[in-house]
Amino acid sequence: MSAVTVDTEPLRLRSLVWPVFVPMTLYGTGAGAAAPMYAWRALDLGASAGTAGLIVALGGLGMVLADLPAGRIVARIGERAAIGVGSVLGTVGVLAAIFAPNLGVLAVGLLLNGAAGAVWGLARQTYLVSVVAPEQRGRAMSALAGSHRLGFFCGPFLGAALVHGMGPVGALWLQLVTTLAAAAAMVAIRSNEIGDPSLLRPVHTVLSENRRVLGTLGLASVAVGAARASRTALLPLWAAHLGIAPATTSVLFGLAGAVDVLMSYPAGVWLDRVGSRVTGTACGICFALGYAVLPFTDSVLTMGAATMLLGLANGLSNGLIMTVGAYAAPPDRRAEFLGAWRLTHDVGAFAGPVAVGLVGALAGLAAAGGLMAFGVGLGALAMYRWFPGRSVGPHVVPKRDRVA
Repeated sequence: MSAVTVDTEPLRLRSLVWPVFVPMTLYGTGAGAAAPMYAWRALDLGASAGTAGLIVALGGLGMVLADLPAGRIVARIGERAAIGVGSVLGTVGVLAAIFAPNLGVLAVGLLLNGAAGAVWGLARQTYLVSVVAPEQRGRAMSALAGSHRLGFFCGPFLGAALVHGMGPVGALWLQLVTTLAAAAAMVAIRSNEIGDPSLLRPVHTVLSENRRVLGTLGLASVAVGAARASRTALLPLWAAHLGIAPATTSVLFGLAGAVDVLMSYPAGVWLDRVGSRVTGTACGICFALGYAVLPFTDSVLTMGAATMLLGLANGLSNGLIMTVGAYAAPPDRRAEFLGAWRLTHDVGAFAGPVAVGLVGALAGLAAAGGLMAFGVGLGALAMYRWFPGRSVGPHVVPKRDRVA
């Protein structure tokens, strides 16, 4: 039985600011500061550029490997305790990266960081699903995702002084502090009923019982995950191909990040008012157009326009996958299902940049952009076909009926 079988009286979004959204911003701030520094940490330990890239990718692999176990952890011990588990994993992972004497220890640290992100993310999502009224889930999930993106956007600026004085580990120390602070802030969340552990289903049973949902709605989730993650792989490479200076590339990323953050709350309102089908299809079309036009850009201005379009698409997708998963989850197996649901997105997020790298190396960056446009276009069709329409009060079209 899930850790959230019995839903409590819905909470107002305002009451979740300090126990949920502020900690998420803190967590995102540390992650944003540290993200670009892990590659530098690997280089400091003697890695080549290619090896450093592979080591950094282990963070995504850690999330993929931990998604399904995270569902069982939350179902067995509840959200508050699961956040504690994730915080311990994240703390150990960051400390391992800070004090790593070699690349092997750094790799383990990144795997643990990825696993921590999976447990933290699922616990927060499951908690919000259980305490927020269904007609406000879109806004709640978008606010949760937007809080992380706001922190991730601000993190590099806040960590710059530490990096200047301490080197790459300065940003990692900031991540350690914000992880612990966020964990301490979230101990105030209201615990939900924990089910009988003997009633937990094996992972393969959960996957089998939900194969129709995961095989239809999940295809769109994979596409969105790939589209989101591939931006950070393809855009810098294309900027270098055009001869755009790194500082200018950073400015473009910053502007796109600002568009992304500004879209967070509007995206949630649209999710609640027009439904995930309209919102998802719109974000998929914007992603596909952004990747499709990227190979035709030849200046800072034109590439900037494509980058802004991709930032808009990413903003439109804010909270989308979490909201769809929340409605698709069976009430009696919510945490276990959401672990499998998050896996679809994280597989896309891990595979997308890998595909960009491989196709870019074999056929060129323009081909990689075309591949992403085609893949996300298919994802937009999947969202139009299977995502539900507008909610009516607390009710939506049941996913299981739609895909049966």
